[in-house]
Amino acid sequence: MDKRSGATLPELQTLRDSIDNIDAAIIHMLAERFRCTQRVGVLKVQHDLPPADPAREAQQVARLRRLATDAKLDPEFAEKFLAFVVKEVIRHHEAVKRDNAR
Repeated sequence: MDKRSGATLPELQTLRDSIDNIDAAIIHMLAERFRCTQRVGVLKVQHDLPPADPAREAQQVARLRRLATDAKLDPEFAEKFLAFVVKEVIRHHEAVKRDNAR
């Protein structure tokens, strides 16, 4: 057994398999979230609404910080993750607006 690589530790492989499954689920959930936010972007363009909604974003930050705390996850990390996702969503909304302006 190579203790440095952990190649033959069954528990390590089981944990890695779980991590791989969780990562796949996260990707699929993010894809679904972006499908929803793309529709939001279209609606915002159709109704001449701005790409960003600071009030909604503030509500989401507070909500996710509470969820993170309840889940024993660092709320700062949850907030940074949401900020990254929201930035990408706004970028998509701005692209939809540009595409529809043509």
